[in-house]
Amino acid sequence: MTIEIVNESGVTVDEVALASVARSALDQLRIHRLAELSVLLVDEGPMTDLHVKWMDEPGPTDVLSFPMDELRPPGMGGARTAGDDTGLEPGLLGDVVLCPQVAAVQAKQAGHSTQEELELLCVHGILHLLGYDHADPDEEAQMFGLQGELLRAWRAAAAEGQEGPG
Repeated sequence: MTIEIVNESGVTVDEVALASVARSALDQLRIHRLAELSVLLVDEGPMTDLHVKWMDEPGPTDVLSFPMDELRPPGMGGARTAGDDTGLEPGLLGDVVLCPQVAAVQAKQAGHSTQEELELLCVHGILHLLGYDHADPDEEAQMFGLQGELLRAWRAAAAEGQEGPG
C-alpha cells in the first residue's frame, strides 16, 4: 500500500503516525494492499480556498476528501471476500486534505492533542473516500462508530508494541 504524506502546513506533525493510522485503517477495512492514498496537510489559506471551491462553504475546515477510483470495503458492496484480492486491480483511493490549525482548535475543545485530532481526521477522511457519510443520524452513527473502532484497534496495537502511533 502506498501512502504519501505531504506537509505544506508549516506545522510539525508526526507524519509516521499519520501514515501508520492510515495503513491500519485501510488494512482493517481490507482495502487492496496495492491501493494508493495521498494525505496533504495545508494551512488555513489553502484549506479555505478548497472549502469554498468544492463545498461552497466559507472559511477553513478540518478535513476534505477527494475520492479518485471507486474502491469500497467488502462490507459496502465490494466484490471480494476476506482474504481474497485476486483479480482485483489496485486503485487510487484519492486525497485526504487536513488542516492542522483547525485541528488544533478542535483538539483543545475535545481535550486531546492536535496529533490525536489529526489521526482521527485522517481516518474520517479515509472513510469518506470509501463512501461513508454522516448526512443523516443512521449514517453518522455507522461512520463515527467505525471510525472509533479503527482508531481503538490502531492504538491497542501500538500499546502492544505492534505498528501504531509513531
